Amino acid sequence: MQYSREIEREISENGIEFDLGSVYARLSKLTDIRKAKGKRYSLTTILMIIMMAKLCGEDTAMEIADWAKNRQAELVEILCLRRATMPNHNTYRRLLAFVVYQEEIERLVGEHNQQGVHGEIYALDGKALRGVRKKDDPISEYVLSVYDVQQGKVMSQVAVGRKENEISKAHEALQLVNISGKVLTGDAMHTQKRLSTQILEGLGDFVFPVKENQEKLYKSIQSLFAPEYPKPGFGKIQTDFQSAQKVNKGHGRLEVRTIQTSEMLNAYSGWPGLAQVYRLAREIQWWRAGKCYRTSSEVEFGITSLSRKTTSPLQLLEIRRAHWRIETGLHYRRDVTLKEDATRMTVGNTGIIMASINNLVLALIRQAKFYNTAQARRWFAAKLTRAFTLLTTPSLLL
Repeated sequence: MQYSREIEREISENGIEFDLGSVYARLSKLTDIRKAKGKRYSLTTILMIIMMAKLCGEDTAMEIADWAKNRQAELVEILCLRRATMPNHNTYRRLLAFVVYQEEIERLVGEHNQQGVHGEIYALDGKALRGVRKKDDPISEYVLSVYDVQQGKVMSQVAVGRKENEISKAHEALQLVNISGKVLTGDAMHTQKRLSTQILEGLGDFVFPVKENQEKLYKSIQSLFAPEYPKPGFGKIQTDFQSAQKVNKGHGRLEVRTIQTSEMLNAYSGWPGLAQVYRLAREIQWWRAGKCYRTSSEVEFGITSLSRKTTSPLQLLEIRRAHWRIETGLHYRRDVTLKEDATRMTVGNTGIIMASINNLVLALIRQAKFYNTAQARRWFAAKLTRAFTLLTTPSLLL
């Protein structure tokens, strides 16, 4: 492959060539608080082994250590190591718990993922880290992510402390991201005037559901879209409703989503930047052998700063649906494919740090043009040098 003249490269002290914007370059800048005496492996080396192991399908400290020992000869060669042995599994645990700074790794992942092409829709959502929960402690730690649903990567992630909540941390998460020209989606918890104002000031837009936590606004939207029963002697009330419908079939399921939008509350709600309110109805039928054996329905009310001039009801319907990709594209893959919740990490900030590493792994897999995470990990397991190239000189894979 030919080197691109636009990509700047350097060579590390031990002879590894890397792009200046690569993961390797960023890892090499992390703070290592350990004393030089007795240090057998550099922080960069250990984190590179962790990253490559995770790309190749290994997740726990024991799995990573066993994998490294089994691939020892290859790792010594491609990492240009002076020692011919691999770290013990406790080395990985201690390093993540006591050496790596949580804030540094979160910033590293955010800066890396904010490179390149960005989508137009960012989803805001929290996730419990069940793997860090200690015995006899019912409370899990949480992280809040801003997720690019179209590019499949986390743009920023912040930890939510035990005495904090997603509402207060959402402002911090958005401050780490350029939201100009983006549409922010979230759940009802994020439907807050302060957060809406922050998004508008950042030149972005919002689409948020409304529930009873915003009681006055909720009742106003609910009443607006309520079925009309004209009284005798009175004409039909004039409305400005616009609507759209989308039908999806597949895997024995029929889903019908219908949206109605209105501008009638814009001048009365007192909500910053409000351009439309909506009513979104979902009806789902499950079919087997030509018969419907189960049905469900739900109605969501919501608000948006997107105007009718720029966003049709059908586009608004698709934007709201796109929000749920953070569940399937991020949370599900971290929990099921990367075994995040099943991996016990109860010491220090290990769980939060590993969550950031998982975000980076998923972004790298998408960067390598894979959409099936499990398939990608099998491919990298068979082609270790490609995993190394993705981390050091990804421009060679483009």
